Amino acid sequence: MLASLFLYLIDVLKPLSDWFSNNSIVINFIKAYNEPMSGKPGPALKGGAAFDSYYRDLYGSRWAPLREALMFPAGTVAYEEGLIKPYHLDRASVLAAKTLRLPELGLILDACAAPGGKTLVLASQLAKGATILANELSSERRRRLVDVLDEHLSVESRKKITVSGFDLGKAGGKRTELSRFSSILLDAPCSAEAHVIKSFQALAEWTPSRPKNLAVRQWALLSSAFLLLKSGGSLVYATCSLDPMENDGVVSRLIEKYQGEAILDKPDFEEGEKTAFGRMILPDSVGGMGPMYVARIHKKGLPL
Repeated sequence: MLASLFLYLIDVLKPLSDWFSNNSIVINFIKAYNEPMSGKPGPALKGGAAFDSYYRDLYGSRWAPLREALMFPAGTVAYEEGLIKPYHLDRASVLAAKTLRLPELGLILDACAAPGGKTLVLASQLAKGATILANELSSERRRRLVDVLDEHLSVESRKKITVSGFDLGKAGGKRTELSRFSSILLDAPCSAEAHVIKSFQALAEWTPSRPKNLAVRQWALLSSAFLLLKSGGSLVYATCSLDPMENDGVVSRLIEKYQGEAILDKPDFEEGEKTAFGRMILPDSVGGMGPMYVARIHKKGLPL
């Protein structure tokens, strides 16, 4: 039915017909939506129809305009503060990085740093006595991260950033890593629905188990990051997921587990919508920005 609607629009809206017929996002969505599913009930369903049903259950009548907004490229800005040449990224990513409270002295961890845009934002705000460890587990993405840093930072700024490739999810179990960092930015791997909906293969392979499995990984990363954070430190948890299970759901576990030690320190920016533990920027309501979920946590101690 949805595919028929797109075809109808192609025929009727003549000024937009070329855009619809040539736009790979629309074509991919129609193909993936019509992919045959397994025929099995419940969680075994997969593909575009299952994706659509899952997020309609979460967002109700808002899902249609939100889905439409996701099909367009994210609105980007040319960030150039403290850089030798501009770097283009979603303004929501800039807000997420600037939400982290940075120390005057100490080591800052950008935990899942590639492709490097948020690391550049952190570097542009860096105090003289602070340095950054930009970490990326994937070797391919880590090479891209190094290229971005080398291309956009001055020699002096670049010297203050070290690139590493450890598994954050396992680092919390190592005594040598505990309380190592003064501030941590964790832009966690997530469902990335804006990518999925634009990719025929990703949409055709999508199942409801995807966000559940990612939430498990995100919890491992966030709980480990909290152990690596010094008392009095700031921790920002961000995703580009639409699913509350990957956002407030993960943060609520941390607050509950470390009651009195993990203290909610809500973001200062006004863009987006309040959630129980942070803010959610959605492209249908903030001029194409996002999606981006941002929560900030303070670890008990000095300072805020």
